Amino acid sequence: MSGAALGLEIVFVFFLALFLLHRYGDFKKQHRLVIIATLLAWYLCFLIVFILPLDVSTTIYNRCKLAVNSSPAESNGSYVTLAPSKQKCFKPWSYIPSGIMPIFWRVVYWTSQFLTWILLPFMQSYARSGGFSITGKIKTALIENAIYYGTYLLIFGAFLIYVAVNPNFNLQWNQLQTIGIAAANTWGLFLLVLLLGYGLVEIPRSHWNGAKRGYLLMKTYFKAAKLMTEKVDAEENLEDIMEEVRKVSESIKYNHPLRRCVDTILKKCPTEYQERMGRNMDDYEDFDERQNNYPSEKSLVKLHKQVIYSVQRHRRTQVQWQILLEQAFYLEDVAKNETSATRQFVHTFHSQEPENKIIQYFYTPTVEWYWECLLRPWFYRVLAVVLAMFSVIVVWSECTFFSTNPVLSLFAVFIQLAEKTYNYIYIEMACFLTIFFLSICVYSTVFRIRVFNYYYLASHHQTDAYSLLFSGMLFCRLTPPLCLNFLGLTHMDATISHKNTQPTAYTSIMGSMRVLSFIADGFYIYYPMLVVILCIATYFSLGTRCLNLLGFQQFMGDSEMTSDLIDEGKELIRREKRKRQRQEEGENRRREWKERYGNRDDSTRNRVVHTDQKESSFSETSTNRPLSKYTRSNGRTERDRIELLQDAEPLDFNADSVNDDPLESDSGRYQPGGRYLSMSRSKIFDDV
Repeated sequence: MSGAALGLEIVFVFFLALFLLHRYGDFKKQHRLVIIATLLAWYLCFLIVFILPLDVSTTIYNRCKLAVNSSPAESNGSYVTLAPSKQKCFKPWSYIPSGIMPIFWRVVYWTSQFLTWILLPFMQSYARSGGFSITGKIKTALIENAIYYGTYLLIFGAFLIYVAVNPNFNLQWNQLQTIGIAAANTWGLFLLVLLLGYGLVEIPRSHWNGAKRGYLLMKTYFKAAKLMTEKVDAEENLEDIMEEVRKVSESIKYNHPLRRCVDTILKKCPTEYQERMGRNMDDYEDFDERQNNYPSEKSLVKLHKQVIYSVQRHRRTQVQWQILLEQAFYLEDVAKNETSATRQFVHTFHSQEPENKIIQYFYTPTVEWYWECLLRPWFYRVLAVVLAMFSVIVVWSECTFFSTNPVLSLFAVFIQLAEKTYNYIYIEMACFLTIFFLSICVYSTVFRIRVFNYYYLASHHQTDAYSLLFSGMLFCRLTPPLCLNFLGLTHMDATISHKNTQPTAYTSIMGSMRVLSFIADGFYIYYPMLVVILCIATYFSLGTRCLNLLGFQQFMGDSEMTSDLIDEGKELIRREKRKRQRQEEGENRRREWKERYGNRDDSTRNRVVHTDQKESSFSETSTNRPLSKYTRSNGRTERDRIELLQDAEPLDFNADSVNDDPLESDSGRYQPGGRYLSMSRSKIFDDV
């Protein structure tokens, strides 16, 4: 049974990491090495969190065996054992034999450190590079990481010089290893406290606000206004980049030495742009070697990098806009159904994805109404209160965990009470809930933060390779100090408890921090107390207010800018709602028309197709005539007369464009005839 518990957790954590990576990454489009490296980093970090409670229960059992085999005052090797309350020690159900955990922790820890300090930074630069060959990408990655690696070598050298100069230390391999671990954990603890202080307040508050329907709806309107700005900016940026690609594609002909680089860039462009650029290519033309205005390979590398970034950003904003629309429509439906007398939830729009029949059978409109309108707000309130209590306990323990007599850390009190009765189930559950809550507070902040547009974890497979690798780096750097902080809160770390007892297998691999006393007795003890200041700053939204003053619009109820963006977002949602209603009405009319007059409609369509074919053949034969420019307008008049027979939708002058003619519609700046215009008339006022 002992090995089964470890094996089950290893398998479960793997599928958990795979599920989260599938939600944020794209297995089909992203490189396999990026997927494997990110999955390995996430998997190792989650594995440490899930396996550490088993290490704690196994350590308590080993201490019990040492206490039983020796007298209360007898020294057993290097550890002083204490007599247990009972003469018999019960083996835990998840007991792991000695010798397995040290090897397991050594492999997991050093693999994660290799990922975060060497492999993942290199892969970040490699994935973001615009090089056209493996050698070029490797060269770019090495140059970009030279400063990165040099900085950490400088920090490590400073620690090494400190230990070498101090006469109290004898420089040995174990101590040198401890210095490296201390440097990595010090940097990780610095980030840990910052993220933990934000998560301890924001997670309970977000669940409490989740019970307020009006608050969620206003925040959704606010997000819609901001996302529309980002969406328009992404579209304009993509148009500008595609214009540069078009110019390069037209200047570099098929037999130019750099043509293969241009073809690589074209493959990264959206399909519609590839088709338009293909129309303007004259492959029979040779490039003129006498001309010197061709772009260099370095400029093509830069353009390739810009194309990858702009296409990813454009696709991400499009998907996020659709998701935000669904969320806004659903919140508006909840607000309408709260006053429903029938107590049945009615949706404005039907779900576009097919629902599971089992869910439809149990989750009826009546059940949905009771859950969404009555039970869910209370559930979120109760959950917010429970999470707030956990946050208070964590803050109190972070400020008092260094006190061993009396023991003030509540987590240490709980573990020591369970240790007296050797209730291993309770010990493992208490340890798991504690470290799981700490992990949620830290990791959820990693998923929420956004560093401009360089680091951004977007769900629904919209996260780019750079952000995935960066998140793996953060997880690998935050998890070891998070586990050490947890062991300190529970007094399972001998450095904190000041007891010469058997340490956990994880602590034995990490090494004793007493080699560097100013870190073990200073930074590791007093720095976590800053979490109180960070929690207070988060509670009063000081960071949000500072960002708002700097020009980064944040959701604040008492801000005039917030009110303006809410009104703008409400109008955008209303416009999209009308557009979708028109689409559904048009589909319903077409469906009814086919059901009533299916055969008659087919014959009518055949006559229309025959008329269009004759008209198109006439326009092709008269392309060289002076009056050929009027052919399109004549075709427009003819199609207007048969619009009803084609089941066309009525024109809506509130829509973005009133041009329904497929021959005259512009889906960009390119015209079907091969001409390129800098600004088309139907797109001038799209942003207004």
